[in-house]
Amino acid sequence: MSNGMIVAVLAVALVLLFFLSLCIGRYGIPPGQLLEIIAANFGGTPLGGTAETVIFYVRLPRILAAVMIGAALAVSGAAYQGLFRNPMVSPDILGASAVAVFGAASAILLSFDSLGIQISAFLFSLAAVTITYLTATVIGRKNDAVLTMILVGIVISSLFSSLISIAKYAADTDDKLPAITFWLMGSLSSASIGDAKILALALIIGAIPIFLLRWKLNIMSFGDEEARNMGVDVNRIRPLIIAGASLLTAAAVSTGGMIGWVGLIIPHIARFLVGPNYKILLPVSLICGSLFLLAIDDIARNAFAAEIPLGILTSLIGEPFFIFLLWRGKTSWV
Repeated sequence: MSNGMIVAVLAVALVLLFFLSLCIGRYGIPPGQLLEIIAANFGGTPLGGTAETVIFYVRLPRILAAVMIGAALAVSGAAYQGLFRNPMVSPDILGASAVAVFGAASAILLSFDSLGIQISAFLFSLAAVTITYLTATVIGRKNDAVLTMILVGIVISSLFSSLISIAKYAADTDDKLPAITFWLMGSLSSASIGDAKILALALIIGAIPIFLLRWKLNIMSFGDEEARNMGVDVNRIRPLIIAGASLLTAAAVSTGGMIGWVGLIIPHIARFLVGPNYKILLPVSLICGSLFLLAIDDIARNAFAAEIPLGILTSLIGEPFFIFLLWRGKTSWV
């Protein structure tokens, strides 16, 4: 099957799952009724009623958030794996996720509202990546800048993981501790249309530099020296890609909490389907990430009477699947 056909099949599958997700849930909506409600709203004569409220105010914001968070994490993971030439790299490699969680935990301790918690997590996440990059630039030698950046990111993640534990220890066990714990496990239950709009803006702004520079990612995945020999300005391209991927990660984590494994396994799935060429790898990663997280969210809200946190499901499904991919892998990842 050609790469173009694979993209078309994945896109159709995403559209079908999108509409299926609107139908399924505690309040089931038949496909015919769904199409009737959508047609009425596009025609300017909304029907009203419970079904319409459920579709447009409960399920649609959540589904849009799942699609965009999955896309953001998958694209940032694919970009980081090529940039750092490491198949085990994920979007939180520079400390963005751990610091975002600490920002959210701090906001919860200070009794911020949901918007304040998201803003705090977003700003802390961007600050973490900035500090990691600047620190690695200052202390790292030119030949090992990538390794230094990864090591600094690991140190910052470890430091803020300890600070998160302190925040949980200091939190009120009746109110704030459950909120922090639930946020750590990831969920889209409180997603709104406003969140979806912010995610869409962040996805566009963050993905543009990565997609425009994706052919240079092909070259940079062979190493800085080879890239420089082929005329790529590594010192200028790397911060642009990191900035775009960091924005995607920060927006995803600030809205959905800690949702792991998406940015790690989805680029491998895309690479397995279409190969390592970033010209096609990034679009396929984007679609696969959306498909994966939307399917996981459907399971999370429908499998049991109580909703399962997304982070738990992505780990339960992602870990064995990643082992399977490693077992199946017969060729180099680049």
